[in-house]
Amino acid sequence: MSENVRNLSARHGLDNRLFDRLAEARSEEKGLDQEVMHQVADEYLIGNANVYGAATFYDFLNPEQSNKKVFVCAGSACMLAGTQPALHHTLEQHFDPSTIGEVYCLGRCYENHAFHYHGLNYSGQAAAQITELKAGSITTIADQYTVGSLGKGLLTALHPSLEQTLKTLIQLLESDPEQLLEEISISGLRGRGGAGFPLAIKLAGVKKENADEKYIVCNADEGDPGAFSDRYLLEQKAHLVLFGMAICGYISGAQDGVLYIRAEYPEAISILQKAIEPFNRIFPHQKRNGDIVNFKLHVVKAQGAYICGEETALLSSLEGLRPEVRTRPPFPSQYGLFGKPTAVNNVETLANVYAILSDGGTTFKAIGTAKSAGTKLLSLDSHFNNPGLYEVDMGTPLSVVINELGGGLKEPIKAFHIGGPLGGLVPLHKIAELTIDFESFASQGFLLGHASILSIPTRFPLLEYLEHLFAFTAHESCGKCFPCRIGSVRGKELLQKARAGNYQIDRELWDDLIDTLEKGSLCALGGGLPLPVKNAMQYFPAELGAYFK
Repeated sequence: MSENVRNLSARHGLDNRLFDRLAEARSEEKGLDQEVMHQVADEYLIGNANVYGAATFYDFLNPEQSNKKVFVCAGSACMLAGTQPALHHTLEQHFDPSTIGEVYCLGRCYENHAFHYHGLNYSGQAAAQITELKAGSITTIADQYTVGSLGKGLLTALHPSLEQTLKTLIQLLESDPEQLLEEISISGLRGRGGAGFPLAIKLAGVKKENADEKYIVCNADEGDPGAFSDRYLLEQKAHLVLFGMAICGYISGAQDGVLYIRAEYPEAISILQKAIEPFNRIFPHQKRNGDIVNFKLHVVKAQGAYICGEETALLSSLEGLRPEVRTRPPFPSQYGLFGKPTAVNNVETLANVYAILSDGGTTFKAIGTAKSAGTKLLSLDSHFNNPGLYEVDMGTPLSVVINELGGGLKEPIKAFHIGGPLGGLVPLHKIAELTIDFESFASQGFLLGHASILSIPTRFPLLEYLEHLFAFTAHESCGKCFPCRIGSVRGKELLQKARAGNYQIDRELWDDLIDTLEKGSLCALGGGLPLPVKNAMQYFPAELGAYFK
């Protein structure tokens, strides 16, 4: 069935996307309009059940959210900071409590206090002006956060103008794609989304495929609570991201590039919709050998589903299917968007391409460590004295990040959750042993991931935090595989019972559950959840031991 819908969706192409038509079926007044959904089903020759099943998966389209007027950030950072109850209380003075929803995450983790209203995001402090916001007398309230660097600062200190970026792009389109690919290969650039897969290998995989259509997809829907580096790049360095997409398209022979942005970043969506116009005007472009190079950029607004940060779920979403994870092989480089070869890369990865091709792959390779080249963006939450976004050379000691860049902490902390909800839970005594690079974190049983750094205060019960992680996974699971779909719910239930009192979790049962999640899940959502859980069990036996038998 999925294959049939994929093929029918492909007939309409990217300029008449089934996914966008699903989103258009929702209005603030009616929620999902059944008549419109039937029209969409007829137009695309697919069943009503397929249309309804896909649309209702997303937080912003789900009928259960149809009456919601304002959304409080329910991300891990806000929860750990304890700001959510007070913000709920303030908003309840202006809205019916039944119309207040929740959303993960709004990318304001530097203050851990945020809400979404009428299509825009606001600092929690703006709740004091909610009367003016409702009346429309003000629509935007600027928020500020620290941006700094230690080392080369490629993404925070490099400021090529739009004009210079476009000029560089036009010049490089006269180069041999093989030479450009070689420079990227020399650089050693690895994906910045978590797995650390080399960009050059991905592009080469798509390039070698013989297909009439190929795609470049920018995964801007990696919504790790605690990470706001993507938001920074999309809002402040949009042309660097688009440059990277266009060059990757040229190298691999792709004709279209899709930037899939999470709905929780409305400002970024607006910026990118305007930013693609001068890039699209460059094409079609004539190469020096007489061939015509054509590449078109598209911006797609996601609708609220964390699982779409997983590349195959994202591709299914773009096709108008339920965003379920696909089994691999085949990999996206062989069978991606609409069944065509596709390279999927995250925002930070693509933003690095400009520096590599401007200064040379060797220059980039000289930064960082032998196996983790370049720099890394870090997100520091509001528990730091200097919260904000920082860029460091790979290999920088974690202790330097925390104590020098972050300026230490505002209250006692027992652990850091680094790399998103599926990243490692790092106890304080491990800080001195870690450096900011893939190998260091992996060797210690952690994961660098997006490199968000969430602080878990000493006062916050670790059992409650683990319950939060299981609840998050249960809510965001695509449901394709039962270890994740069922295992996340059962884990949440066990922790809820233990936290309620007079119940101890059977340790053998618990270990079996964690093992099944880790080994049986199709993707890193269910498969990655065990990592912070295992870390917690290993390093905090005194706190957690009483809840197990």
